[in-house]
Amino acid sequence: MSIFIDTAYILSALLFGLGLKLLSSPATARRGNLLSALGMFIAVVVTLLNQQIIDFKFIAVGILVGAIIGVLAARLVAMTAMPEMVALLNGFGGIASLLVGWAEYNANTEPTNFLAVTIFLTVLIGGVTFTGSIMAWAKLKEIWIGNFGISKALVFPGQQVFNSLLLAAIVASGVLFVADIGPGYTVFYVAIGLAFVLGIMAVIPIGGADMPVVISLLNSYSGMAACAAGFVIQNNILIVAGSLVGASGIILTNIMCKAMNRSLGNVLFSGFGSVVTAGKSGEQGEAQPISVEDTYYLLEAASSVAFVPGYGLAVAQAQHAVKELAVLLENNGCEVRFAIHPVAGRMPGHMNVLLAEADVPYDQLVEPEDVNPIMETVDVCVVVGANDVVNPSARDDETSSIYGMPIIEVDRAKTVIVMKRSMAAGFAGIQNPLFFLDNTRMLFGDAKASMQGLVSEFKRD
Repeated sequence: MSIFIDTAYILSALLFGLGLKLLSSPATARRGNLLSALGMFIAVVVTLLNQQIIDFKFIAVGILVGAIIGVLAARLVAMTAMPEMVALLNGFGGIASLLVGWAEYNANTEPTNFLAVTIFLTVLIGGVTFTGSIMAWAKLKEIWIGNFGISKALVFPGQQVFNSLLLAAIVASGVLFVADIGPGYTVFYVAIGLAFVLGIMAVIPIGGADMPVVISLLNSYSGMAACAAGFVIQNNILIVAGSLVGASGIILTNIMCKAMNRSLGNVLFSGFGSVVTAGKSGEQGEAQPISVEDTYYLLEAASSVAFVPGYGLAVAQAQHAVKELAVLLENNGCEVRFAIHPVAGRMPGHMNVLLAEADVPYDQLVEPEDVNPIMETVDVCVVVGANDVVNPSARDDETSSIYGMPIIEVDRAKTVIVMKRSMAAGFAGIQNPLFFLDNTRMLFGDAKASMQGLVSEFKRD
């Protein structure tokens, strides 16, 4: 039996690794997800066979309830709400690890030092992940409390001092818990409470525009919490799975940091995104609106078109309309690309998932470093709901809070069409001078309606 269990765990670990490898490419991501899910299914079944389960009825009920919730979420949650759902899933992973540590502490009245350390780390990381993810969900949801929007960065006097004292209290509670000094449960509950507070304090100073970095970091935390829980219950496959999630989350966080010109240390110690600088002040100029019909004439004559999707595309649910327009452009002899910025949207890969849902060919998806060198050859660049990731201030204005962030340099295209509902600033809260350039035209209105109007113009021709 032991050989069978170990072999099954090795198979699960191999499926996890292969699944992660396939997830690195949009063309193979679905297969990678299925392989990873298969690996987890094998791991769960084998673990249940390996343990002395008191009552399988509760496990069956849990599987049934979880499956129903999962199916409903997959079918009913809108694409615009995917980032919020991912944030909640990270939080659920953290609280699950915390509860595993709590249960093991109840089962071991006199834990060894190693077990006590792993229980404390599980509770600490799990608690931080849970409340941090809830706060991330609230920021993504743009919830308001009174006159304050949660999505804004919250900084108060003495915040760094408070955080330092909080960390000192967590270290002290950890030492007392491991050394078994004082009433154990009191210290344990204090540790849980401090972990919850730390999770909130780690996320509140972060502005909404930086949420893709936060989401990937919290994903890493949930993996590390699971890894610590694996050491608590001495389950090798949980250690492996948690390590893979934790490591991949850190790698993704690093990618997101580079895409936003943030350092990893800046993310880990919070405070980033808390100050928004509008940049150069003064008269920006006057935006030049354009009609759907005039936009059609520009696109009909173009030989090269690049679409730059942003969160507005998800809000308008225009992914299928933009795919239909892209097909019509190709049939008209036009070369079509979709330029995807790593932090476009509200979570890593948000735009890739959105376009994959509409069956946009993967070979049409290009990254900024691939499209920027040829941007001057693009006849028309259509910006659909993106804002901060195409803001020239990141390149030209040293006084801007986003200065240095790599962008998609759409302003160098021959003509830029910006689809927006209004002239409102993006999630970073700063104005975009792109809107006032001579080669930019503003197509105001719902992006889906605008796309459908363009499709109708092409079909009428």
